[in-house]
Amino acid sequence: MATPKLTILLSGMIAGVPHQGGATWAVLQYLLGFKRLGHDVHFVEPVEEAALRPAGVPLARSDNAAYFRRVMAEFGMGRTSALLLAGTQRTVGLPYERLREIARRADVLVNISGLLADEALTENIPLRAYLDLDPAFTQLWYAAEGIDMGFADHSHFVTVGQAIGDPDCEVPTCGLKWIKTPQPIVLEYWPVTGRITHHSLTTVANWRGYGSIEHEGVFYGQKVHSLRKFFSLPTLTEESFALALAIHPEESKDLVALQANGWRLVDPARVAHTPAGYQRFVGGSKAEFGIAKSGYVAARCGWFSDRSACYLASGRPVIAQETGFSPFLPVGAGLFAFETIDDVLAATETLKGDYDRHSRAARAVAEEHFDSDRVLGRLLDVLDAT
Repeated sequence: MATPKLTILLSGMIAGVPHQGGATWAVLQYLLGFKRLGHDVHFVEPVEEAALRPAGVPLARSDNAAYFRRVMAEFGMGRTSALLLAGTQRTVGLPYERLREIARRADVLVNISGLLADEALTENIPLRAYLDLDPAFTQLWYAAEGIDMGFADHSHFVTVGQAIGDPDCEVPTCGLKWIKTPQPIVLEYWPVTGRITHHSLTTVANWRGYGSIEHEGVFYGQKVHSLRKFFSLPTLTEESFALALAIHPEESKDLVALQANGWRLVDPARVAHTPAGYQRFVGGSKAEFGIAKSGYVAARCGWFSDRSACYLASGRPVIAQETGFSPFLPVGAGLFAFETIDDVLAATETLKGDYDRHSRAARAVAEEHFDSDRVLGRLLDVLDAT
C-alpha cells in the first residue's frame, strides 16, 4: 500500500545565523529527507530584524537573505521556501499570501525549536510537532527558568534526546510525552568519501553557545566545560587533533592552553561556512573526536550529534563523548563512546589496528540508524501522520 503524499510545512534556522554549514545541514536533513519520501515539503524561516546583517539593512538586501537564496537554490527549494521577517508579512522567496495558502492545506508542521510562532500560518494545521534538537536545555529552559518555549502551540513533541523521560535521565519532561528519534541523514547526499585530506581527528564546534543552566545542584554547561578536561590529550598520543573551533579571541587563557597542548585550531569560517565546505571538511578528516556540551553529558539525555552522524555516513569513524547514547547505538566498531582520556586513547589505538574495517563499520552504523528514509518514515508513522 502506497504511503499517502503529505503537505509538510517545516521551519528551522538556516539564515538567522548565516554561513554555518553544519547548522544548515542539520535543517537540510529534514527538508531533503521528507522530500525524498515523496512528500510536498515547504520551508519557512522567521528571522528577527535584530539578526539581519549588516545592521539596519532591509530583509531583501541582507546577508541573511543572500545566504538563504543560495542554499535554497543549491538544493532545489528556491520555489518552495521563504525567509520571513518575524512579526511582518515581508518575505524573501514565497510571498506571505502563498505561505498562508500552503499552511491552510498543510497536514503537518515540523517546527524545529518552535521557531515559527506566526499563528496565521500554524493554527489550522492539524498536526503541529515541536522538534527539539537541544535536549536537556530545551526542557530546563522551560521547567527551571520559566521561559515560554511555545509548547502550548503544538500537538506533538519530538526530541533527539533518546533518553528523555527514562529513569536514568533526570531532565524534567515538562509534563509532555516526548517522541524520541535519532537525527536523520540523507545518505544520497553523504556518500563514503575517499582520500583523507586532514590527517587528524577533527570536529566543528562553538566554544560557547548560550547561557549555561544550574538546576538542583547540577551544572549544565557548554563545549568549553567539556573540552577543558581533555586539554592534555594531544600530548599523550602521536595522533593529531584539529578543531574547527569558533572561539572568541578574548578567550586568551583557553587559547593558550589549547595551543600549548598541541591542538591545531582551524577557522570554521574558512572550512565550514557553506554546506559544501562543511561536507568537504568532515569527509576529508581521518575521524571525529566528538566533544559534547557538558549539559548533554550531565543530563545523560542520549543526545547524539547530527555532525557525528555525518562523519559516520562519510565512512569516518567517530569517537564521541558519552551522553547516554550508547544504549541506543552500537559502539566498538566505527563508533566509540568515551568518558575519560584513557577511553579516547584506547579508541585511537583500536582505529590504528584496522582503520578500513572501522571505516566500513562507521558507514554501516549510519545506514542502520540514521538513514533518513527509515528515521523520518518511522517518525511520521509514530506521529500518525500517514
